[in-house]
Amino acid sequence: MNEQQTLSRKANLPLLLFHGLGTILGAGIYVLVGKIAATSGTLAPLAFLVAAIVAGITALSYCQLVVMFPKRSGETHYVDAAFQQPFLTRVIGLLVVFTGIVSCATLANGFVGYLQSFYPIESWIAICIVVIGMSAIAFYGIAESLWAATIVTLIEISGLALVVFYGGSQVELTTTSLNELFVPTSTNDFGLILAGAFLTFYAFIGFEDMVNIVEEVKEPERTMPRAIILALLISSVIYIAVAVVAILAMPMAELANSEAPLRALLERYDTNLGKWISVISLFAIINGVLTQIIMASRVLYGMANQQRVPQVFGLISEKTKTPWFATFAVTGVVLMFALALPLVTLASYRSFIVLCVFTLVNASLVVLRRNKMTEDFTLKTPAYPLLGTIICIALLIFKIAY
Repeated sequence: MNEQQTLSRKANLPLLLFHGLGTILGAGIYVLVGKIAATSGTLAPLAFLVAAIVAGITALSYCQLVVMFPKRSGETHYVDAAFQQPFLTRVIGLLVVFTGIVSCATLANGFVGYLQSFYPIESWIAICIVVIGMSAIAFYGIAESLWAATIVTLIEISGLALVVFYGGSQVELTTTSLNELFVPTSTNDFGLILAGAFLTFYAFIGFEDMVNIVEEVKEPERTMPRAIILALLISSVIYIAVAVVAILAMPMAELANSEAPLRALLERYDTNLGKWISVISLFAIINGVLTQIIMASRVLYGMANQQRVPQVFGLISEKTKTPWFATFAVTGVVLMFALALPLVTLASYRSFIVLCVFTLVNASLVVLRRNKMTEDFTLKTPAYPLLGTIICIALLIFKIAY
């Protein structure tokens, strides 16, 4: 690959961190709290904490693997190095791309509902606007894309901060209330916590997308692990804080049955605040579409360099230094899914596929350690890949059984 075909390293720690936060937080938190409350009751904050720990174990494996293999389409490189099975490498890469496409198409459809609450517009027009618009930003440049994602992520976090500080000011936090939120009192409570954690785990999906822009990151061996860990820690604190406020500030039945729990929470005190949260939800969805287009196109680019997909997906724009063909190909497929196919069933499989990917990633680090391939690298973060593999398999079994 000549110099013109090299990706530009413009992403520093803050840009990468906000890219990760935007991907993890996504738009799900605005409806997720109610679903978790319906499953775990007042122990929903503890369910978020358990899910954060589970996700963190796999995140530590990613931190080590991205230092060892600082390449695009990270999961395909990890699995290829460990198992050396081209078919398995190609399958996991395409699964990662598929999750990004389905997620992006689902968010685009969600954008329609929020936008139509403010302005009447045809669904297909709204979908085309958000998908094509975010694709143009992704093509224009990685630094520009990450700056756009950073601005939207800051807006999104400001909305969650509004919920925490304004909603929190309306409740009184005592030792008794903390015990109700974080201390199980019966064996039945443990079942509720695990069921809620299973749902909540998917709110933390997104840190793995960060490794797919590693070739555009400055000092990736230092920046990547720090950004992954910081993004997961910050999102965990935000999730738990929002869950605590929502549980204490709203009647449980209302919270569990609300399709927009955070809007409902703020509207109890100020109608205008509820409208602001709806606007911020639009920004959150736009951010999710952008980050997923970036992720899926970069995975295809990396697979092209591995010769796992046609080389055309590896073409880079000489002007913007971004993988232009992969970006436009992803955009076309996203539009096809968003405009023509029912997405509810497809979206339900996304989490299952991600767990399969996580299982193989953890297992890859186990194999690489066994083959002593990690000895040539200075790995400053700890990792527990065998534990991560077991937990992911257990969650897959739980998913299949229930």
